[in-house]
Amino acid sequence: MTHAHAELSPPTAVLAAEGGMLNDVENAIDSVFTPVSDAFYNLVLGEVTVFGLTFQWIVIWLALAALIFTLVFGFIQVREFKLALDLVRGKYTDEDDPGEINHFQALASAVSGTVGLGNVAGVGVAVTVGGAGATFWMIVCGFLGMATKFVECTLGVKYREVAADGTVSGGPMHYLRKGLAERIPGAFGVVLGKVLAVLAAVGILFFALAGGNMFQANQTFAQLRDVTGGDDGIFGSDGAALIFGILLAAVIGLVIIGGIKSIGAVTSRLVPAMAVIYVTACLIVIGTNITLVPAAVGEILSGAFTPEAGLGGLIGVLIVGFQRAAFSNEAGLGSSPIAHSAVRTKHPATEGLVALLEPFIDTVVVCTMTALTIIIARPQFWVDAQQTVLSGGETPDGVTVTSEAFATVLPWFPYVLTVAVVLFAVSTIITWGYYGQRAWLYLFGGGKSSLHVYNALFCVFVVIGAVLTLNSVLNFADAVLFSLALFNIIGLYIMIPTVKRELADYKARIASGEVVKKEKATR
Repeated sequence: MTHAHAELSPPTAVLAAEGGMLNDVENAIDSVFTPVSDAFYNLVLGEVTVFGLTFQWIVIWLALAALIFTLVFGFIQVREFKLALDLVRGKYTDEDDPGEINHFQALASAVSGTVGLGNVAGVGVAVTVGGAGATFWMIVCGFLGMATKFVECTLGVKYREVAADGTVSGGPMHYLRKGLAERIPGAFGVVLGKVLAVLAAVGILFFALAGGNMFQANQTFAQLRDVTGGDDGIFGSDGAALIFGILLAAVIGLVIIGGIKSIGAVTSRLVPAMAVIYVTACLIVIGTNITLVPAAVGEILSGAFTPEAGLGGLIGVLIVGFQRAAFSNEAGLGSSPIAHSAVRTKHPATEGLVALLEPFIDTVVVCTMTALTIIIARPQFWVDAQQTVLSGGETPDGVTVTSEAFATVLPWFPYVLTVAVVLFAVSTIITWGYYGQRAWLYLFGGGKSSLHVYNALFCVFVVIGAVLTLNSVLNFADAVLFSLALFNIIGLYIMIPTVKRELADYKARIASGEVVKKEKATR
């Protein structure tokens, strides 16, 4: 996930306003917001120490839920993996099903919101702090998170609302409100559902404007400026940041104004493109050092269970891996179901099955490719950084670790990384623009005028993000997003029987022949 969390995206990668009025504005806002931000951030993303190990408690909350859902649904991510692939390929799709986009577009839209710098910078940090063994636990957590995505996205479609014009609204604000009222009898269930739904909508809207928007614009401009000569290059002034922000806002505005159909059309091309560019670069490095692959795999497996001294032992490496995976794929936060809910289907479980592919792509495939690239290339920067961390020094910039690994084979890779960062960021802004839009309409009602106000506001925040960092606002947005996991996952636990019924119903329809598999895949 490309968001503002300091552990995922180190402060060195963030571009601050430089001097003059912009710097004064930034400092003024940060000084007012910092006390509130710090308090809430420490509450939600605060660390606890158990048996001498320090970690963020929210990671355990997310990982435990993923494990429980995996067991309750009998390792559905393995049992139904082929069916999920068939659904994405359109082998069970009817064009007249209700919804706005096909299964592939829904998956691409959701993946575009999660694949990002978390997969680049986050993995670089993970294999530095936790060693190669952290990769194994990242894969395990990503695998378990597939079950969480299945549960939340099945509910997203089950309780979505389809307007008269065919537009769809779904996500935690809908399934918490309706689903909890169904599962908990009486006024308590109704009130609890409504309260949690509003909190979810507020959280998603806030993060959409800050972490899913401002930070992406800032990160993109920072990377462009660095690769074109820094302060002395064409992007070396605050004026350039403003112009870049306006141009980026115009591009984003054109896409989000078109709604999820437009977003699905763009992301279904953008996501495969950025995945191909990035994975190809990984394969070039791995292929150049193909003889080292068995040793790297061995290092990952041995490091997972017999970590080097000083890395916090087995549990320490496990926590590092789980932390990166949880922050990367967003399983359990309730964000992805908004995109998945717009799918064309009559059967909610179909999109739950498609959604379980999301952590597989994001964490199991992309994060593993990054980790293998670093471990095989073994850049001197990484080796030195590991020693620095072992001796109690500072954690390095994760992007630099990854970039240095690629540079061992591809000296020009910073330019490729720039293209990847721009694609990652633009796709994330587009997807979070839609998430925020659905939350806005839930809170303030529909109508074209309301939608125009939101779209304009969102584009303004793109420009603000390009010229201002507002670290305290971004930290607060992060905490808001992860606070969603608290009540979203409680809601998911309560609605497990609902998801079980939906899955059983769909499987029965396949078995009876009511739902027929097409020989030729269609999207």
